[in-house]
Amino acid sequence: MNASALPSAHAPTAGSRPALSTLAGQAGNVPLTRVALAYIEHRFKLYLRFGEPARTLQLDRWRRCAVFLPNAMLCRIRWQANDYGTIRWQLMVMQTATPFDAVQRIPGVQPGARLLLHAEGDASVRAVLERIDGIEALGIASAATSPAYWRTLANRLAARSPLPEYSIERHAAWLAGRTLP
Repeated sequence: MNASALPSAHAPTAGSRPALSTLAGQAGNVPLTRVALAYIEHRFKLYLRFGEPARTLQLDRWRRCAVFLPNAMLCRIRWQANDYGTIRWQLMVMQTATPFDAVQRIPGVQPGARLLLHAEGDASVRAVLERIDGIEALGIASAATSPAYWRTLANRLAARSPLPEYSIERHAAWLAGRTLP
C-alpha cells in the first residue's frame, strides 16, 4: 500500500473520531492538557466541577482522563475519606496552557496548568462552591468566568477576607476587555 492511500493523521477514518488537533482547527502540534479523574466508592473522588473537555477517556473501572484544549478553564475537586469520615477536601480552578505559557506542575495534570485558585478544607471548599453556584444562577458558565475573579477569590481566601460575588457587570467588563485589540 502506498503512502497516499494511508489515512491522514488529521482526517477521520470510517467509524473513528476526528483527531483532537482537527477539533481545535490547528496543526497536529496543539498542546493538550490531560487531567486525571478517579472514583472509588466511599473512599476517593477526583472529579470536574466545571470545564468542557474535548474528550474523556475511560482508562479502567475507576479512572478516567479528561483532555482539554489550550486556554480552557476547569475546576477539579478532590475528596478523600477513611473509615471515620472525610479526611481531605481540595478544590482547584485552573486554566490550561497555550504553547507559550509557563505552567505550574499539578499532580494529575499533564503537562501542567495555570493555577488560579486553590482551596483546601471543608469551609474554604464550601465557600468556593457557593460562589460557583451563584455564578451559574446568573446564567453564566463557570468556565467562562474571568480568570482575574478566580485569582481575587484565592487571595481573599488566603487573607480570610470576605469573598466577592461575581456579577453580570463584572462578566460584561471581562467579555468587553477580551474583544479589545
